Amino acid sequence: MVLADFLIATGAVLGFISLFKNVLTFARWLYTAFLRKPKDLRDYGSWAIVTGATDGIRKALVFELASKGLNLMLVGRNPSKLEATSRELWDRFGATTEVKTVVTDLVKLSGEEIAAAIAGAMEGIDVGLLVNNAGMAYLPKYFHEVDRELTESMLRVNVNAAVWATKGVIDGMLKRKRGAILNMGSGSAMYISSFPLLTLYASTKAFLTTFSKSISLEYEGQGIDIQCQAPFFIATKMTMMKRRYLFIPSAEIFSRASVRWIGYDRVCNPYWSHSVQAFMACTLDTITVWGLECYAKWVRDRERSRR
Repeated sequence: MVLADFLIATGAVLGFISLFKNVLTFARWLYTAFLRKPKDLRDYGSWAIVTGATDGIRKALVFELASKGLNLMLVGRNPSKLEATSRELWDRFGATTEVKTVVTDLVKLSGEEIAAAIAGAMEGIDVGLLVNNAGMAYLPKYFHEVDRELTESMLRVNVNAAVWATKGVIDGMLKRKRGAILNMGSGSAMYISSFPLLTLYASTKAFLTTFSKSISLEYEGQGIDIQCQAPFFIATKMTMMKRRYLFIPSAEIFSRASVRWIGYDRVCNPYWSHSVQAFMACTLDTITVWGLECYAKWVRDRERSRR
């Protein structure tokens, strides 16, 4: 009888501890998703560098950063798109936001050339934030169907460019003892164990996740905050998806959430419904992977039938 009472009491205590832990986790999520005050990004410096700043999430982030009072250095390969984005920024924010552009083809330049271009463009200005947002994706296909040119381009843009752009800014941030770096990853690499038919894309984003977590620990005591954001689907040209309010936000909606999280967690999923999707994906991983594989195969077959 005594043993039975002891086991019942122990089970009750363990159950209470588990419940209390889950309640605390949920309360923290509510606080970080909706109530936590965003950092003043100008405390890092008055300028932000954004790579691939002329389309989709990247362009929306540029406008959101400008609304927070930052001056912008836009890095891209298309001069006309850079100029158009600069004009749009001027039309919306006027002289309150300074804009510089750097024409750089991240596919063609070597890593050292990328770092040198970034470091050279920083001379004379107070750069506090780097957003490594240049990225490439492709329609679902088997790995052997990804041609050599696309493979090389994706590795250069999704991996090589982020590493060497970071190399270009890190010395200046160390000297000033302040700065922030945002690497745009993907939920496909963080919350899902496998992503068939998008293997190369998901793998490059997995690299960014590990790179961000590790380098963040290296510099956390030196005033430099480094973060990887891992969103799910967003309504952009790259994903070719339409906005669905609860599950697929627009680039503008996501960018507002994204900026609120800069400087906090090493890896995060800033949009609230994406974090719910991440929880479900992790909990039902086998079903999630199966569903994504079926969807990817359907997209692949549809595109092949159109040729």
